[in-house]
Amino acid sequence: MPATTLDEVVHLRADGVSLLVDLRGGTLPRVVHWGRDLGDLAPDVLPEIVRATTPSTTGFPVDGQVEVSVLPEQAAGYLGTPGLVGSRDGSDFSPAFAVRSSALEVDPAGGGALDVVAADADLVVELRIELTPQGLVRLRAGVTNEGDATYTVDALTPMLPVPERATELLDLAGRWARERSPQRTAFTHGTRLRENRRGRTGYDSAYVIAAGVAGFANRGGEVWGLHTAWSGNHRTLAERSHYQAGLLGGGELLLPGEVRLATGETYTGPWLYGSWGDGLDDLSARFHRWMRARPQHPRSPRPVTLNTWEAVYFDHDLGRLTELADAAAAIGAERYVLDDGWFGSRRDDHRGLGDWYVSDEVWPDGLHPLVDHVTGLGLQFGLWVEPEMVNLDSDLARAHPDWILRTPSRLPRDARHQQVLDLAVPEAFDFILERLDALLKEYAIGYLKWDHNRDLQDAGHGAAGAPGVHAQTLALYRLLDELRLRHPGVEIESCSSGGGRVDLEILQRTDRVWGSDCIDAFERQRIQRWTNLLIPLELIGAHVGSGTAHSTGRRHVLPYRAGTALFGHLGIEWDLREADETQRAELAAWVAAYKDLRGLLHTGTSVHADPVDPALTVHGVVAQDRADAVFAVVASDTSQSLPAGRVQLPGLDPDGVYLVRPQAPGDVAEGLGGGVPPWWGPDGVRLSGRALGEVGLAAPTLFPEHLVLVRATRA
Repeated sequence: MPATTLDEVVHLRADGVSLLVDLRGGTLPRVVHWGRDLGDLAPDVLPEIVRATTPSTTGFPVDGQVEVSVLPEQAAGYLGTPGLVGSRDGSDFSPAFAVRSSALEVDPAGGGALDVVAADADLVVELRIELTPQGLVRLRAGVTNEGDATYTVDALTPMLPVPERATELLDLAGRWARERSPQRTAFTHGTRLRENRRGRTGYDSAYVIAAGVAGFANRGGEVWGLHTAWSGNHRTLAERSHYQAGLLGGGELLLPGEVRLATGETYTGPWLYGSWGDGLDDLSARFHRWMRARPQHPRSPRPVTLNTWEAVYFDHDLGRLTELADAAAAIGAERYVLDDGWFGSRRDDHRGLGDWYVSDEVWPDGLHPLVDHVTGLGLQFGLWVEPEMVNLDSDLARAHPDWILRTPSRLPRDARHQQVLDLAVPEAFDFILERLDALLKEYAIGYLKWDHNRDLQDAGHGAAGAPGVHAQTLALYRLLDELRLRHPGVEIESCSSGGGRVDLEILQRTDRVWGSDCIDAFERQRIQRWTNLLIPLELIGAHVGSGTAHSTGRRHVLPYRAGTALFGHLGIEWDLREADETQRAELAAWVAAYKDLRGLLHTGTSVHADPVDPALTVHGVVAQDRADAVFAVVASDTSQSLPAGRVQLPGLDPDGVYLVRPQAPGDVAEGLGGGVPPWWGPDGVRLSGRALGEVGLAAPTLFPEHLVLVRATRA
């Protein structure tokens, strides 16, 4: 870090966003504005903006101004949630940081980065604030102990401000098979704190906490969103007080004594990602553009994936599985994933987990006959693993009971009959790495479905049973990093009892997430929509299930199931041997449509109309050049209108003219009397993007839990 100190107001701009940061006075940086682009401002105007927006001091807890930095300090007069909580055995609990050095790096593509180093006696904090070319804010903090006495970090919570007009909050909740369910509240005085203690991201994580103007929606209303990128325990908050209009913050949730810094040691917290937008679609688009710009982002066509789980569960039989592979190849699948049950004594979920050797009982010739058959059909072979877990009834647990995360006096209660393997134990880490490496070397495996089926409860490490979630999370990252280094061509899915580990840090090391164990299309319409709030469609595993959903018992027609899975990374979770020829032909048509559309679906902008009729939703993808788009019109209930009312197609070029037609195979409108409007047919209708977005189209009258597809191409 250069030994220079910036004493100025810095203005970073990118993609319609301005970030104004006050670095004057030698104290920690303060964000003055984060939001809509302020234009090309002269340097002498920037301090005037700060002066014009500085509030009076009436009623403040200290004389003079209260500086609320990106790491708020009580010493500066802020009496809300502090940015750093820690002490040296009860002393040095309230630091007052002074800047040692700071540096600015401007990105020619837009935006830039600020690095600030500040200290209070023997405690040093490092901050990095970035504005990416996509207009996304990234913020991270680290703490170093330069003193002789141990410094314990209890919390490190960087924050970004939002203005007073942001009066509503949206975040996500959920449970198994119902992940990422939206909830709205007023943004009132006080702290809304979302804590996750599951040891993984969690079904019920805040995911994105968004503050916006009253009534903000998909297509309009200013909104500021923040994501805490961490795959272990974490916290996300929104806070409003009489001396700060609003703050969004987050960080790792540290268990007692989990981070104790000896002399020279550093703790670095997770990245926070902030996105501003005019509506939720705009906010999402910044996240998506940033992810797609990463060098490791998947760029090859996302292969149609057949997973064997709901087809066979633990009943592994070579003949049955090869027949399933033949059926998959016949309908156009491109990847075949063998799920749980191929190793050790694993004939059910009570035993064998941790014994990562191919079962001699089920596979006397190893996996080679199946792998050879699958790859001979032209499909990539994938394999399910759950490396972080162990059954007590396993050779591994019997040989190494000390490799289990636990408190000294007891084992955690079983969950799914399993415990957690302590990857922070070097020998346990090495064992798992060696086993996975050996499997990837022996077999032509192009894909790992990496599962994680329980929360980390009573997760103690070592003989003393010290809190072990922080170390476990870092060990997982190291394990994935090393495997990716050794096998760069292998793709990895983050599965965690469904969608229990979905965050931007795990996605730095994996290539897609499993959206949910529930593939009921009705539930998936909501789950996938809100998963898409943060990550683009090509990273969301979305499968076509059997006629009856295994997790809910609902029955749905194939077009509804397939049309839902189309908007993601499409796969199949169905015993195709039981499908008749008509069903197979219909599924093959949907697979072909996915292959035709995935170039658009996985590079375009996700859009969501703001519904008028609560029974109808419209979502779709518009190409980056807005020359092409595909939309789904989805009926979740009986429409309040008969015939159905109008639907708008958002995101198109308002001045462009589009040919709008039904898109096969989603062109069959199953509804009350099969009612379709006059434009519904191969000739379609030609309208401007402005008319389609504002006036809309008459919708087909659909039965509940049915959908149709609409294609719009520039005429």
